Amino acid sequence: MERVLVTGAGGYIGTVLVPILLEQGYSVRALDRFFFGQGLLPQSDHVETIQEDIRHIKMEHMKDVDYVIDLAALSNDPSGELFQDATRAINHIGRVKVAALAKEAGVKRYILPSSCSIYGFQEEGVIADEKSPTNPLTTYSKANEMAEEGTLALADDVFCVVALRQATVYGFSPRMRFDLAINGMTFGAWKTGKLPLMRDGSQWRPMIHVQDTARAQAFMLKAPADKVNGQIFNVGSERNNYQLGPLAEIVAKTVPGDVEIEWYGDPDHRSYRVNFDKIVALGYAAKYGAEDGVAELIEKLEAGTLDKTTKTITLDWYRELVKFQEIIHQTEMHGGLIDIS
Repeated sequence: MERVLVTGAGGYIGTVLVPILLEQGYSVRALDRFFFGQGLLPQSDHVETIQEDIRHIKMEHMKDVDYVIDLAALSNDPSGELFQDATRAINHIGRVKVAALAKEAGVKRYILPSSCSIYGFQEEGVIADEKSPTNPLTTYSKANEMAEEGTLALADDVFCVVALRQATVYGFSPRMRFDLAINGMTFGAWKTGKLPLMRDGSQWRPMIHVQDTARAQAFMLKAPADKVNGQIFNVGSERNNYQLGPLAEIVAKTVPGDVEIEWYGDPDHRSYRVNFDKIVALGYAAKYGAEDGVAELIEKLEAGTLDKTTKTITLDWYRELVKFQEIIHQTEMHGGLIDIS
């Protein structure tokens, strides 16, 4: 079996990707800090779990690895702004380090999941493709762009490097997130019957179901090297380029009961639409739309198997961990808390 090292395997996308890789016949080395718990991955003889931070990744972690999918990152803009130094150290420097070690170890292919947020906000009428000027506006998006530059520079005839600029992700994951646009809209509408939306709803945003972006990463493991090496691909679909007003209407119609869209604020002129023709030309196609993501979340919410907790809001959970760490440091003595040495 070929082995894939997946960093960030315990995260929102990683916990969906690992089962897909297993289904496709790979074995997986799952490396993560596991901030959100270790029980979210499949129990399998073909999954090896390693708790480590990519800032401290070692050559031994690359042993017998054929491919790397480097998901490890502090995720989303609010977290990036609160933990700016860590975001740069992990999302940029850490991932370049992973790629460099992979190349030195003889790994065949390195996949960098990046973000369409690199495009920032474009002029009206622009549909951004991979050659469009970038406009990263946040620490998170700037770190992604620097990671792209640093890892793509390592590509050569025997080390294939691919960067995937993902649209905003939605849908159910074992490591659930309700701090993503469609997921948050769905929970709020289901819980309260209200869906807050910033005026005027004409803003464009590209979206992608978590299953589809995980499938794209697996797809790139076998895509012809001469067609993908050293290149960037937008990951999403034209179907999933949404204006926020019509998207809110989709959510409202899919959620059971009456849902009222509540407009607020001044008109938001930030808008960007993305072209996905390049990856479609390779034979990749997204399967799901917003309706599918909303429906699956509603099914789980109605069944009581899913709920919004602190762990499902990334920044809130990071803050909780920092608070726990401070409390423990203030109270531990002689190597412990209650039990001491």
